[in-house]
Amino acid sequence: MQTEVILPLIAYLLLVFGLSVYAYSRRQSGNFLSEYFLGNRSMGGFVLAMTLTATYISASSFIGGPGAAYKYGLGWVLLAMIQLPAVWLSLGVLGKKFAILARRYNAITLNDMLYGRYQSRLLVWLASLSLLVAFLGAMTVQFIGGARLLETAAGIPYDTGLLIFGISIALYTAFGGFRASVLNDAMQGLVMLIGTVLLLVAVIHAAGGLHSAVDKLQQIDPALVSPQGGEQILSLPFMASFWILVCFGVIGLPHTAVRCISYKDSKAVHRGIILGTMVVAVLMFGMHLAGALGRAVLPDLKIPDQVIPTLMITVLPPYAAGIFLAAPMAAIMSTINAQLLQSSATIVKDLYLGVRPQQMQNERLIKRFSSLTTLILGLLVLLAAWRPPEMIIWLNLLAFGGLEAVFLWPLVLGLYWERANAQGALSSMATGAVCYTLLASFKLQLAGLHPIVPSLLLSLLAFYIGNVVGEKRRVASSLPS
Repeated sequence: MQTEVILPLIAYLLLVFGLSVYAYSRRQSGNFLSEYFLGNRSMGGFVLAMTLTATYISASSFIGGPGAAYKYGLGWVLLAMIQLPAVWLSLGVLGKKFAILARRYNAITLNDMLYGRYQSRLLVWLASLSLLVAFLGAMTVQFIGGARLLETAAGIPYDTGLLIFGISIALYTAFGGFRASVLNDAMQGLVMLIGTVLLLVAVIHAAGGLHSAVDKLQQIDPALVSPQGGEQILSLPFMASFWILVCFGVIGLPHTAVRCISYKDSKAVHRGIILGTMVVAVLMFGMHLAGALGRAVLPDLKIPDQVIPTLMITVLPPYAAGIFLAAPMAAIMSTINAQLLQSSATIVKDLYLGVRPQQMQNERLIKRFSSLTTLILGLLVLLAAWRPPEMIIWLNLLAFGGLEAVFLWPLVLGLYWERANAQGALSSMATGAVCYTLLASFKLQLAGLHPIVPSLLLSLLAFYIGNVVGEKRRVASSLPS
């Protein structure tokens, strides 16, 4: 166990808890649910940019993505830049209209928005079930990434690291709620930026300069410096699928969408788009390039996901490694707390209070139930992460795709198609979920495309057909008998 690496990390975790205590003390009186799950919609532009970026950039971006770049080469770095417009798309498409409707419906969760728009309790139950299943998979990936980070960089056994990491996150998210989550996101975004730039510089220096690093990659395998990547993985259908999965489809991710209803004003949106896109550009390029060039420094890693933590302890002094270990840790923690809160909100607000609305007045019970639900969910995910796969990026993309297949069209068309109805939204959600599950389970790739592409196309068609049928039923029921 490396004490010089662990001490700065402990200091960082204490700072995270300190911010959670501060957030708890700043809770505003009034509606507890709005405060705990949305921070009373008080985010400014800088915090909005950082929380969207930190929520989007996760273990996959700091551990899995650079691991894939290590394995497949510089082509994967170019592929990663496909994600550049993600924040701009999320705030641009959802942004103002989403927030206006959320205030009109007094929506606290994404499912509140769906119920306000479509007036279907069945749709809310289907959405809640889909969200919880996918989030359990997505959060498991983050827990695995955090434990692997501690195992590789600090010498802490995987199981012990998982316990430290999982319990820390479950406690501070349960305690501080949304306000603690976004304050920590703002700090973690800055940590990620500084850590990314310094690590990339250190990797290039350790490889003897950029030119020398590329030469070493070419000697290992010429495909590592080709646009197609190692193993010729980067075909046109794969790249098109990847763009839909990690950029366009992000509009439909619930934990990203809920950030679009919690900001203060339109100035915050404009500032958030500019700052968020800049931060994503630096983080995506820096971390993936560090992973790809890391193969010139560490050519024989057996597990690609270990490249970033191993590089940290190889190219940085121990205390610096401990400080910058906080960067990928920050990415992971910020994503988990967003997903944990969203899952907790689904259980408390959409399911429990949907069945027992009379309990809405019992604020003391709701406070306890919300915190306890968040804590229990965190511990359940910790158990699910006990036996990890070798490369977490594929598991993370699987969970991402499931959420997008279910939520994308009901969210976007609900905002922009005035005649969209519940039958269309239900048809789209069910078709997307079933199609994606079948294609992903049997590993079917039609024309070389990722399952998300046919799933979104079929769910869009199902939305239109369901909408037409629903419209006819409504017209028929309104005709005089």
